[in-house]
Amino acid sequence: MGSRKKQMADAIKEGKKQVAFAKLNNCPTSPRKMRLVADLVRGEKVEHALNILKFNQKEASGKLEKLLLSAIANWQSKNEDANIEEAELVVKEIRVDGGSMLKRLRPAPQGRAHRIRKRSNHVTLVVGANNNTQS
Repeated sequence: MGSRKKQMADAIKEGKKQVAFAKLNNCPTSPRKMRLVADLVRGEKVEHALNILKFNQKEASGKLEKLLLSAIANWQSKNEDANIEEAELVVKEIRVDGGSMLKRLRPAPQGRAHRIRKRSNHVTLVVGANNNTQS
């Protein structure tokens, strides 16, 4: 491997060390309901985001809180020597995508049937250290 290529690979590797992610697949909640809670914590500091999720009454907030704790643990396993409080972790990215749908039939008047779509979603949460210090 050439020297420039090795330097670039080391820089990319060091950059990936600063971020960690966690995924939640096939969560049986509609993506629209999950996005309402996800929008509350996007861009927030991790401590503040955990407080928001802990005291929010929506069902999706409990699942997102668990996912955020998992992402923090993933970051800690990558950076064993670093301290979480000093790193000032931030929710860099949170994506809620639609998952698979269960299609069911509900009886309707006059012998008809209406289709019910039970939606699910996939959530990807990225946590990273806040490099730019703002006052």
